[in-house]
Amino acid sequence: MHYVYLIESTAFPGERYVGLTTDLKRRFRNHNDGESPHASKFKPWRLITYTAFSDQAKAEAFERYLKSGSGHAFARNRLW
Repeated sequence: MHYVYLIESTAFPGERYVGLTTDLKRRFRNHNDGESPHASKFKPWRLITYTAFSDQAKAEAFERYLKSGSGHAFARNRLW
């Protein structure tokens, strides 16, 4: 499975991150352990939501969409 996930910093409210992974538990742990350069500055993180895809291309397209202008608006209104 391919997971598109949204996390938010508990220490810095409003700091958010959208990512893609095949191992959600490991990736989330990496964010909170400071192993992600951008995310390490804003830890700890909490998982807001994730969507699982069996098709990698669809997962990548959804992640790209969430990082676009209209995707930001969609996520703000529906996911965060």
